[in-house]
Amino acid sequence: MTIAQDDLNLNPAEIEAALLTLGAIGAHSQTGVWRRVYEPDWVAAQDLLQSWMVASGLVARLDAVGNLWGRIDGRDGGSAVVSGSHIDSQCPGGRYDGALGVLAALFAVKALVATYGPPRSPVEVLSLCEEEGSRFPKAGFWGSRAITGRIAPGDADLVQDEAGVGIADAMRAVGLDPLRIEDARRDDLAAFVELHIEQGPVLQDAGLPVAVVTAITGIRHTQITLTGEANHAGAFPMDLRRDPMAGFAELTDRLIGHAHRLGRPAVTTIGRIAVQPNAPAIIPREVRFTLDARHPGPDDYAALHRTHAAMLTEVAARRGLTLQTEVQFDLPPTVCAPAIVAALRSAAADVPHMLMASGAGHDSQQMAAVCPVGMIFVRSKDGRSHTPEEYSSLDDIMLGIRVLAGALYRLAW
Repeated sequence: MTIAQDDLNLNPAEIEAALLTLGAIGAHSQTGVWRRVYEPDWVAAQDLLQSWMVASGLVARLDAVGNLWGRIDGRDGGSAVVSGSHIDSQCPGGRYDGALGVLAALFAVKALVATYGPPRSPVEVLSLCEEEGSRFPKAGFWGSRAITGRIAPGDADLVQDEAGVGIADAMRAVGLDPLRIEDARRDDLAAFVELHIEQGPVLQDAGLPVAVVTAITGIRHTQITLTGEANHAGAFPMDLRRDPMAGFAELTDRLIGHAHRLGRPAVTTIGRIAVQPNAPAIIPREVRFTLDARHPGPDDYAALHRTHAAMLTEVAARRGLTLQTEVQFDLPPTVCAPAIVAALRSAAADVPHMLMASGAGHDSQQMAAVCPVGMIFVRSKDGRSHTPEEYSSLDDIMLGIRVLAGALYRLAW
C-alpha cells in the first residue's frame, strides 16, 4: 500500500517553493548551485533548513562536524530511523543532487506526524556535510564518515582545499571544534533511507519515475603508470620499441571492452592520461592514466579488478614495459538491507517503479557501517546530474516522496 498524497496532505507547490528557495542559496548559472562545505552559502543553507525543521516540530541540532539533525522522539523509544542526504554541491552542480533527499525527508516526516501522530520509534531528518568532496577532495563523505567513526585521528589536519586551507581551520571558522569530531559518531540508528535523483538515464530509458535501489556500486580509482623507452619516432624500428603508448592503446580497448562484454551494471572509465615527453616525433617514455572501475555486486567487483590486474600485467610484460599501479580510492559495494528494500517496494506498490543498482557512490554506503540502509531514486531528465542542467519533474518528485513516506511509516510508525 502506498500512502496517497492526499492522505498525507503533501503540497506540491510548497515542496517546489522549498527546492527553489534552498537552490537560491549559492545560486549559479541560472539553474545551478555552487555550495561548498563550511563556506557562507553552505552555512546559510543549513541555517535555513534548521529553521524549517524547528517550524515542522522537530528538535534540531548540529553535530560536531556540522551535520544537521532534526528529531522527533518515538512513543516506545529505541534506535532512530533516519532519512536525509547532503546539501553541498559540485562546482557548479544542480539544485536536486542531495538537496532533494533532505527536503523529501523533511516533508515526509512532517506529513506523517500531522497525519498519524508521533512515531513508535524515534525519527530523524539528516542534512549531511561534504558528500561531494568539491571543496576538500580527500574529505568526501566527511559527514557520514564522522557518524560512522571513519575519520582517523589527524585527518582534519591533513585534508586541505585547493587554496591550502585545512579542513580543521575551515571547521573552526564556522564554530566547530575539530578536536571533537569523534562526538559526531552514532551507534543508536535503526535504519537510514536516502532519496536521491538517479544521476543517470536508466529510469528515463525505462519510462519510469522511481526506482528502489538494491545495491550501491563499489568504486575503485587506480593510477597506472606504463614506462618504456623514449626514442626517435622515425629511426627506431617498430619491433624494437618499448612503447608505453602502444601498451596504453591496447589496454584501453581491453579494459573498456571487458566492461562492455560484462554488460550492465559493470562500468570502466579511463578519465585522465598524461604522456611524457609528449612530443610529436618522440616515442613516449611514460604514459600515466587513471582507471575508474565499478560494480555493485561484491563478488563481481572483486572479479572485475582481478581481470584488470591480469590484463595490465600481461600487456606490460609482453611489451617490455614497467608497470606501476596505485589504488587511490576504494569504496566497496553496499547491498541494501532486504527489509528496507521490502518496505520500499511495498510502499511503491501502486507507483510505476523498477529495481536497480546505483552506479554512483552515496552517503548510504558509509551509513551501512552502523545501520541497515536503503535508497529511492527519482528520475533525472536526460540522466543529467552534477550540472546546473540537472532536473527532476515535480510529478516524479511527489511520487518519490510518497514512496519514502510509506517506507518510513512501515519502519517507524
